[in-house]
Amino acid sequence: MQPRNMSMSGVVDLAAVKAAGEAKQKAEQARAEAARTGAAPATGARLVFDVDEAGFQQEVLQRSTEVPVVIDFWAEWCEPCKQLGPLLERLAMEYAGKFVLARIDVDANQMLFQQFGVQGIPAVFAVIAGQPVPLFQGAAPEAQIRQVLDQLVQAAEQQFGIVGAPVDTAAAAEEPAAPAPAPAGPYDAALTAASEALDSGDLGGAIRAYRNVLSDDPGNPEAKLGLAQAELLSRVRDLDAQQVRTAAAENPSDVTAQVRAADLELVGGHVEDAFGRLVETVRRTAGEDREAARVRLLELFDVIGADDPRVTKARTALARVLF
Repeated sequence: MQPRNMSMSGVVDLAAVKAAGEAKQKAEQARAEAARTGAAPATGARLVFDVDEAGFQQEVLQRSTEVPVVIDFWAEWCEPCKQLGPLLERLAMEYAGKFVLARIDVDANQMLFQQFGVQGIPAVFAVIAGQPVPLFQGAAPEAQIRQVLDQLVQAAEQQFGIVGAPVDTAAAAEEPAAPAPAPAGPYDAALTAASEALDSGDLGGAIRAYRNVLSDDPGNPEAKLGLAQAELLSRVRDLDAQQVRTAAAENPSDVTAQVRAADLELVGGHVEDAFGRLVETVRRTAGEDREAARVRLLELFDVIGADDPRVTKARTALARVLF
């Protein structure tokens, strides 16, 4: 998520981003239509769902790069499970897309039960960016569970930039009206002007234009990625590439040198090299240095787009070094 600007070769095509956003909107409308007609909903549309070993990769691991996945290990014979399960389902609806709940029957999925090292049930884990995180075991009080879920959602957003897509569960519970047609593009003129400014090298003008769109429409995908692209170009415009590469090679613990080198690698289309450099920098540093490297990595994720498999892979690598 092939650029308008020649210096960004291999990075972002804003027109493709816009098309992807429209395709996503159509997919969401299709899921709403399926729910209304009683057809089986797509996996991504469900807040609570059962998972088995065959579907774990797609339903949990892949999904966890977009939204935290809470896993409830349960069994039919487990009385505490019968208390905890409905509570978790209600909270999943209440949190409206900030996390999703995957239910795993341990009797039918012994391999998953063993892989997670579950000692007893009910047991609740989370998966963020492909990495398991133990949450709690037993039928904990609701107040304690809410606190754990709040911390999970906050960590997913702050540490990995993973924010679930909010869902209007109240509206979904009612008989919905026919899906509204996609907006006619109220920001098309502003986005075109921003793109032209970017193409002409007016980075300041492009940044301002994209920020103006985002001030009114914070979720606009083209403006978000366009801003990330413009800010990246602004950062590297006055850099001496050879000096940056030399400094990064000679000072592996210098975070400033490493983030500058990563910026240049991304501009040059070496996406995986840039991500790998920053993941390694996060691994070897601590405190403010680690945070600076992590934040820059999240910014570069925005340049590429959350759906790109290289971003998914890098998020997983980031999770490994942070946990």
